[in-house]
Amino acid sequence: MGSLNHARGRCLPLGASKSPRGVNFVLLTRHGTRVWLVISDVSGELIGEFPLHPRGNRTGDHWHIEVIGLPDTFTYGWRVDGPRDGRHRFDGNRILFDPACTAIAGGHPWGAVPLDRRSLFVRRPFDWQGDVPPCLPLEDSLVYELHVRGFTVHPSSMVAHPGTFMGLVEKIPHLKGLGVTAVELLPVHEFDENDCPFRDPDTGAPLRNFWGYNTIGFAAVKAAYASTGGTNGQIAEFREMVRAFHQAGIEVILDVVFNHTGEGNALGRTTSFRGIDNEIFYLLDSAGNYLNFSGCGNTVNCNHPLVRDLILTCLRYWVADMHVDGLRFDLASILGRDRLGRVLVDPPVVETISEDGVLADTKLIAEPWDAAGLYQVGLFPYGGRWSEWNGQYRDIVRRFWKGDAGMAGPLATRMCGSADLYESAGRKPMHSVNFITCHDGFTLADLVSFERKHNKANGEDNRDGCNHSHSFNCGHEGPTDDPAVIALRARMARNLMGTLFLSQGVPMILAGDEFLRTQQGNNNAWCQDNEISWVDWSLADLHDDFLRFTRLISGLRKRVPALRRREFLEEGDVVWHGRLPGQPDFSPESQFLAFALDGARTGRESGPDLFVLVWAGMQPITAVIPPSPTGRLWRRVVDTGLPSPEDIVDFGTGPHVDAGAQYRIWDRSLVVLATD
Repeated sequence: MGSLNHARGRCLPLGASKSPRGVNFVLLTRHGTRVWLVISDVSGELIGEFPLHPRGNRTGDHWHIEVIGLPDTFTYGWRVDGPRDGRHRFDGNRILFDPACTAIAGGHPWGAVPLDRRSLFVRRPFDWQGDVPPCLPLEDSLVYELHVRGFTVHPSSMVAHPGTFMGLVEKIPHLKGLGVTAVELLPVHEFDENDCPFRDPDTGAPLRNFWGYNTIGFAAVKAAYASTGGTNGQIAEFREMVRAFHQAGIEVILDVVFNHTGEGNALGRTTSFRGIDNEIFYLLDSAGNYLNFSGCGNTVNCNHPLVRDLILTCLRYWVADMHVDGLRFDLASILGRDRLGRVLVDPPVVETISEDGVLADTKLIAEPWDAAGLYQVGLFPYGGRWSEWNGQYRDIVRRFWKGDAGMAGPLATRMCGSADLYESAGRKPMHSVNFITCHDGFTLADLVSFERKHNKANGEDNRDGCNHSHSFNCGHEGPTDDPAVIALRARMARNLMGTLFLSQGVPMILAGDEFLRTQQGNNNAWCQDNEISWVDWSLADLHDDFLRFTRLISGLRKRVPALRRREFLEEGDVVWHGRLPGQPDFSPESQFLAFALDGARTGRESGPDLFVLVWAGMQPITAVIPPSPTGRLWRRVVDTGLPSPEDIVDFGTGPHVDAGAQYRIWDRSLVVLATD
């Protein structure tokens, strides 16, 4: 190609962007003293290298240059020189990729070990076909957490493009059948799946960083998740996926990781941030050591004004250019720490995200804790804009059904939307994202099959993972042929899934739980790129009765407005009962909870009354059925003590149950009655 021309360029925006004459490049570094832009073609052959003049190509901390005559697709990187001491780690010989780049070369196929990853620029038009984000109400949401590769890479998925964004599109009918309104994707930003220090203890084979919580590019789509990644089509394919989900009425939520990067601790690799401006991007102590509130070797200096700008630049890109609907912030409490790690009352970065105009309609979800013990469930700053993963909900529901004492009262509070956590801060039930399981921990099937973690395959002698899962193996640890144990596990799984859908707040389910996927007792499968983590779709046939249960309980929630309230329950909205009408028992010994919801007092459209009864005891009992709040006749919808298909029936088809009747409740079971 002919010679390239260049000019001073503009100081904004960060990264590489189209300019009227070519491409404008901007890098943020305060302590760097010399900067070079290195450009290559997609094969890696050098096109040109441009030294940036500290006066002519610099505005404040932004180094910038415009290059004219570049092809539509090319790679580039930065070399940055500067001081080398305890706080700075500059190396002018190392080529670094751009923290604000929207793609990184060399990341395809999955598992490849690229010799030289560089930022990738792709000038490729995309037709959104009038796509508009659905902006669905939070209270009507059902979130489905999945791993892009793990969801369809198993041969049983029967998709044309396994392990990719297009593979997800092929599974939209399944998600629609479950009533899913939003998919929450584990990290899809570029990461290095080969960045794992452990090996399989049986085979010696290296393990992989499967989950991807080691981001190396905050705005870069992972090429290995695109069937077109080999031809640099990852940006377009991600957009095609989002467009397809939106056409199906499903939102896309990204799990974003701004608390740490994949560069690790002082012994980790240098790919970008550390070599561009270590002191700006990371929390350091007085000796220059990395502060580690993430448990992953470093902590991003989120509240530094320059880092805030980068974070906001990346978030705006995902929302404005990629049409993402929501953002779930991993270890979000780290966003509330200052440069010394102290907890801030009003963290600037959280305020910036909360008040940004571009993100105003974006769903913001916090994982409100970090790896250093900061726990903020119900207390995350600027809470009116933020929903939270409700860890207390998870633990109390598990403990109730496990049979722990004193859980009836706390369960009532959680099922009513956790007003004790959220109401005083002016928040609503939908700010509680309720979950029984997520990617981190046991699957639903394993929760009722194992009482101990079985993480030997992770290569850490079973030391990793949570030791207190509040799980219950139903009388036998792991797989069994005992019919009684198998039946109890099936009932317990229905109880847990049913409780989730019958609670105020936003339910979230883990991919594969709808047909009882197992991880063989592994409760920390972050490094398992194999059958342990992959969704086995043959289970949808093997456990079709449970899949049917999940679909119908989801449909019941959608049918009953009283389960999707916008405001917390008030007196008269709910009536508490015990084994006798109007006589609830919240004593520490109680394992029984019953309540009726008034279908005419929903804060929205009227609907059926609902009566929910849960019993965690080990023997059958009877209870007297109360009249419905509006005087209508009850029909049975759910009874997990009954065999399938009687355990749940289509709305309005179950047998009538008279008020005043004695109803037999099987041990460890859940019953739901509804009016027509």
